Amino acid sequence: MEKINLTQFISNSGLCSRRQAEELIRRGEVRVNGRLAVLGLKIDPQKDKIEANGQLIKPAEKKVYYLVNKPIGYTCTVKDIHAEKKVIDLVPPFPRVWPVGRLDRDSRGLIILTNDGDLTYKLTHPKFEHPKEYLVTLNKPITPELLLKLKQGVKLEEGLAKVDSMKQVSPTKLSITIHQGWKRQIRRMVEAGGYKVVDLVRVRIGKIKLGELKEGKYKELKEVLP
Repeated sequence: MEKINLTQFISNSGLCSRRQAEELIRRGEVRVNGRLAVLGLKIDPQKDKIEANGQLIKPAEKKVYYLVNKPIGYTCTVKDIHAEKKVIDLVPPFPRVWPVGRLDRDSRGLIILTNDGDLTYKLTHPKFEHPKEYLVTLNKPITPELLLKLKQGVKLEEGLAKVDSMKQVSPTKLSITIHQGWKRQIRRMVEAGGYKVVDLVRVRIGKIKLGELKEGKYKELKEVLP
């Protein structure tokens, strides 16, 4: 069998994403045939024995893709032991999946859950610049000054936050498309203009749309093209 990158094997197994696999290797938590693994190592999935923290990693399960309409109050953090509601609880427990990217606890809408590490990498790495569209309801009528500020960009800790496109759909609601995806980015941008977000719904990631899927429900996709 053709050899593949160790991080690809780990992510394809459903253990974690490719970037998380890299972190496991950096921390010295992965061994191949009893030897400490290094980044860039290629392995034969049929012959080599791969372990993470002493646990044998089995070859990839069938790839699954869930489109979920996340309600408010659900967290996307898989390992948060204090979270009462996790988005992974909305889909079948097997095979094990994880969220692609994040959608904060106070927001709702489209999130993708999968065990496909390659897809996770392609949809979340900044270099691919996949657009994400949100419907954002604010606490007071929108002014031309706010629209101008958002178009020009808002300086945040990470850098200059920009919108890719924006459309006002009601006196207090905007459709905003971004690709940067910084933590609570839209909320922080409008707060810099003196506003607060009342409701934030993600309706699209790249070509994938939320559509008419009901809140708290999911549907399985045959494949997801980034």
